Amino acid sequence: MQVREILVTSALPYANGDIHLGHMLEHIQTDIWVRAMKAQGHKVTYVCADDAHGTGIMLKAEDNGVTPEKQIANVQAAHEADFAKFMIDYDNYHTTHSAENKECSELIYRRLRDAGHISTRDVEQLFDPEKQLFLADRFVKGTCPECDAPDQYGDNCEVCGTTYDATDLKNPQSTLSNATPVLKTSKHYFFDLPEFEQFLKDWTRSDNRLQSSVANKLQEWFEAGLTSWDISRDAPYFGFQIPDTPSNEPDKYFYVWLDAPVGYMASFKNLCEKRKDTENALDFDRYWAQENEHKTEVYHFIGKDIVYFHALFWPAMLAGSEFRTPTGVFAHGFLMVNGEKMSKSRGTFINAGTYAKHLHPEYLRYYFASKLSDKVEDVNFDLEDFMQKVNSDLVGKVVNIASRSAGFLVKKYDGMLTDVCAEPNLLADITKTGDEIAAAYEDREFSRAMRLIMQCADKANEYIDEKKPWALAKVEGAEQEVQDVCSVAINIFRQLMVYLAPVLPELTENAREFLNIDSLSFASRNEWLLGHQINKFKPLMQRIDEKDIAAMVEDSKASLGVTATPTATQDTKSVAKNKQPAAKDVDANAEQTDYIGIDDFAKVEMKVAHVVSCSYVEGADKLLQFTLDVGEAQMRNVFSGIRKFYEPEQLQGKKVICVTNLAPRKMKFGISEGMILSAGDPKTTLVVITLPDAAVIGDTLA
Repeated sequence: MQVREILVTSALPYANGDIHLGHMLEHIQTDIWVRAMKAQGHKVTYVCADDAHGTGIMLKAEDNGVTPEKQIANVQAAHEADFAKFMIDYDNYHTTHSAENKECSELIYRRLRDAGHISTRDVEQLFDPEKQLFLADRFVKGTCPECDAPDQYGDNCEVCGTTYDATDLKNPQSTLSNATPVLKTSKHYFFDLPEFEQFLKDWTRSDNRLQSSVANKLQEWFEAGLTSWDISRDAPYFGFQIPDTPSNEPDKYFYVWLDAPVGYMASFKNLCEKRKDTENALDFDRYWAQENEHKTEVYHFIGKDIVYFHALFWPAMLAGSEFRTPTGVFAHGFLMVNGEKMSKSRGTFINAGTYAKHLHPEYLRYYFASKLSDKVEDVNFDLEDFMQKVNSDLVGKVVNIASRSAGFLVKKYDGMLTDVCAEPNLLADITKTGDEIAAAYEDREFSRAMRLIMQCADKANEYIDEKKPWALAKVEGAEQEVQDVCSVAINIFRQLMVYLAPVLPELTENAREFLNIDSLSFASRNEWLLGHQINKFKPLMQRIDEKDIAAMVEDSKASLGVTATPTATQDTKSVAKNKQPAAKDVDANAEQTDYIGIDDFAKVEMKVAHVVSCSYVEGADKLLQFTLDVGEAQMRNVFSGIRKFYEPEQLQGKKVICVTNLAPRKMKFGISEGMILSAGDPKTTLVVITLPDAAVIGDTLA
C-alpha cells in the first residue's frame, strides 16, 4: 500500500464566543475522517486555530474590559478545552494572531502586489463619529430603501429580501453607539479576483476538488461576474497592518478574511517548528510549495456558508502568490435541532460544554456519523431519534455482543478463545465488509459506513440468538460448542471495534484493553483472534436516559439567560379554524372549505429547486425521496407521495417548485424538509410542476 501524506484542516472558530454543537458537527466530521485515514495506514496531519482578528474581537474585548490579546487567549483556552472533551485530536491548535501568520500573510500579500494583483481606490463608507471607526454592514441599521421596513441591517432587508449597500439605508444608525453615521472616504486595497476567472473556472471543475453542488453554485458567481475583493480595513482594527504602505497614509490592516485562511498554513508552520529535529519532523515546503513533486494532499473541511472564501478567494490567493492550492474543499450543511434552527428559547442552542456536562460526547460523535454524507445537506439533531439510535445501535447491538459472550469465556475457559473459528464464512464475510467500510470513510459517506457496521452487528446478534449459548451452557457435553459460539461473537465484536474506532475512540480503546490486543488498525481485522486470551469484561457504555437530555435542554436555557419556555396553546387545526371567513361569506350550498386569506398565502415561500437525486424509499409504496438544491448550495431532503405516477429517473435533473418554509415533518423514513408542487387529480393523474432549464436555482417565485 502506498502511504499518502495528507494535511487536513477544519474551519477556524471565531475567537469571540463559545463552541456550540454547530461547530462540533464540522470538527467531529473532520476528526473521524482523519482517524479513519490514519487507521488505514496513511500519514495524516490535522491542524486548526482560532480566528482571532477583526472589529468583532476588538469590540468584545472592550466590552469585557480586557485587551484583545487577553480576550483571544481566554477564548482559545476555552475552545481547546471543549474540543478535547469531544476527543478532537488535532496535531496542532494555534491562533491567527501569531508570528507565523503575520509572516505568511505578508509574504502572500507582497507576492500578489509585486505580480500586479493588488490595486487601490477610494471607498465611501459610513463612519461612527462617536466610536471613531468605519462601520461594517452588521454594525448599521436603518430603513430599507426599497420597502421602507425599519430596523434593517446594512446589507439586505429581511422583509423584502432586497440587497443593497449600507450607504443606501434611510435613517442609518450605528448599532455600537446609536449615533448617526456620516459618510467618509478612505483609500482601500483590493485583490484583483477577476484576473483569475479562467483559472478558477478550471480549478473548481477539476479533479473532484469540490462537491458537484458546490461547483454548480459557484457557476452563478461566474455568470454574475467576479469583482475585486476589498482586503483592507482602517484603524482602529485588531489585526495585522498591511506592510509597505506610504508613511503619510493612516494605518491600514488586512481584512480578517485575508489572514484567516492563511492561518491554516501558519498553524502547520508552527507545528513544523515544534517537531524540528524529531523523528516526526515535517517539511513546510513539502506540503505548500507550488511545484509539489511529493504528491502531498491538502484538504479543508468547512461549512457551506464560507464556500465563497475557500473555493474562490483562497485558491486565487495561493495561485497568485506561488503556493499550491487545496486538493479538496469539503463543505457540509448547517446543524438543525429537532428540525429547526438552533433556538435559545427552546434550549436547543446548545454549547459544547453544556452538552458534555450531561451526556457523553461519544453519543454525539456516533449520531453525527450516522447522519453525515459527502453531500452539502443540513444535519438534523433530533433529540428523540438521538436517544433511540444510540441506545439501540451502540448499547443494544454492539456492546451487547461482548456483554453476552465474555462472561462465559472468562468464567468457564479463563478467557481463552478457540484455536479454530467455528464459523469461518460468517467471519470472512464481516472481514470483507471492512473494505466497503474503509471506502465509505474515505469518501466521507459516514452514514453508509455506520449502516454497514450495524448490519454486521445484526449478523452477530442473529448468530448468538440462534445458537443461544446461555441455553447450551446448561446442556451437559456442550462445553465446546459454548466456547465456539462465544469465540465467534468476540471475534465479530473485535471487527466492529476496528470499524468504529474513528468514531468512538474512547469506547474502542477500552474495548482494546478488554480484548487484550495491540491495535485496532484496519489491517488488524485480517488476523482473527484464535487461541487468544481476553480480559474480564467491564461495561463499555450506558444507555441514554431521557432525563439527561431534558436536563441538558434546561441547562442550555439557563446558561443563555432564558427564563421561560413558550408553550403551544392551540394546535394547528384550531388556528386554521380561527382564520376561516365568517359563515355569511360562504355559499351555503357549496361544499364547506377551509379558506385562507391572501396574507396566509403570502407566507408560503416557493423557490426553484434542482433535483439532485430521486430514489425509491424502501418500505414505502407511495413515496419518492428527493435531494433538492434550493440555492446557496443548500440541500433539502424531501419525501413526496408520487411514486404511483413517476419513476425516479423521470425527475432526476429536473427543476421543480419547492415550498421551502414548510415546517419539517418527521416521518418513519426521515425528516421531510419541504414540499414539491404538483397538480391534478391524485386519484387518476398527478403532474409535478417542472420549470425550464433557464430557471435559476434558488430564485423565489412571487
